[in-house]
Amino acid sequence: MRSIQRLLVVGDRVLVTPEDPAAMTKSGLYLPPGVQEREKIQSGYVVKTGPGYALPNPEYSEEEPWARKGAPVRYIPLQVEEGDYVLFMKNQGIEVEFEQQKYLIVPHAAILLIVRNEVVTQ
Repeated sequence: MRSIQRLLVVGDRVLVTPEDPAAMTKSGLYLPPGVQEREKIQSGYVVKTGPGYALPNPEYSEEEPWARKGAPVRYIPLQVEEGDYVLFMKNQGIEVEFEQQKYLIVPHAAILLIVRNEVVTQ
């Protein structure tokens, strides 16, 4: 049983299940791993997201570190959501393995494109 829920993604990071790069080109040629590694863009599905960008709390004072903190930390949420298909800068991702499954931890700023099943209105 996979316990992906135990993983907590921090800040503006996104946990992505990477797609395997296509080994075969449209013309039917198979690409060796060395050629695939030179690609700068990678794609995958978002598994989990962090809470977003933390906002500073103006009520917090560093004068008394033992003093009770004011309001809880607030965040600016990320654009991506769980289940989104994303294109991101490959060199920005950090590869991790959890329960024999490979994931990439990608900063939100490295995501170039989001493909979402639902219609996004602006």
